[in-house]
Amino acid sequence: MKLSIIIVNYNVKQMLATCLESVMQASKHLDVEVFVVDNASTDGSRELLEPLFPNVHFKWNIKNVGFAKANNSVLNQISGDAVLFLNPDTIVPEDCFTKCLVFIQNHADCGALGVRMVNGNGVYLKESKRGFPSPMTSFWKMIGFYALFPTSSFFAKYYEGHLSENETNKVEVLSGAFMMIPLRIIQKVKGFDEDFFMYGEDIDLSYRISRLGFSNYYFAETTIIHFKGESTQKKSSTYTNQFYGAMEIFVKKHYANQLFTKWCMLTGIQVGKFIATIKRLLFVR
Repeated sequence: MKLSIIIVNYNVKQMLATCLESVMQASKHLDVEVFVVDNASTDGSRELLEPLFPNVHFKWNIKNVGFAKANNSVLNQISGDAVLFLNPDTIVPEDCFTKCLVFIQNHADCGALGVRMVNGNGVYLKESKRGFPSPMTSFWKMIGFYALFPTSSFFAKYYEGHLSENETNKVEVLSGAFMMIPLRIIQKVKGFDEDFFMYGEDIDLSYRISRLGFSNYYFAETTIIHFKGESTQKKSSTYTNQFYGAMEIFVKKHYANQLFTKWCMLTGIQVGKFIATIKRLLFVR
């Protein structure tokens, strides 16, 4: 089974170099092709990376077209039976691809596969598995009840808290930092929705895959390191606007005919954006 890997880079050349080294180690004895789409980095990514990784297919954009569009731009070039969308600020273990591909081959209902993720300190990242952001799910998350009842299927649904991080399960939403998808599935959904510039596109893709009748799996038998946030300034107004803007796009797209639900969710998004802005202004250094 051939694997195509797509990585979008933006000014994280050292992280990407480390990521690619781990990808090469995990690709030994496998049929793997790697594509890197650079969104107009200004940190010397091209000068560093092209000589180091001559077997990688690089695409150098002249402007930042966003995460979704960058990934989609090379989908027509891949030849794998499955495609892995991978963040540049990740490190994969040597057995990662082998285990994931075997799982996909043995589960015909698998529409997408995500894995257990930890940060640079080895702490489990809850966004490895998530629930769809329904009004109630988002409300409990926003007011912090998910943290008070971390294993509740009701209060902690946002992070699928009732499901063990150490057990493989079907989940609703996977992280865009690592999403392995059979080629036939990504072709059916036609890739990421390019209305999303950054953030939210993984939720949207997970949702559309499930609507096709396939399952999103959280796969606990391999763990990657995700140095999340390395390519974004999460305390900036740009991050706040892009993140909550993406949530608005998702709600307007998938709840267009549910007027009350849409109103509740859009109101909640505005409240969340306001709180995030106040926190940023109060705690900015």
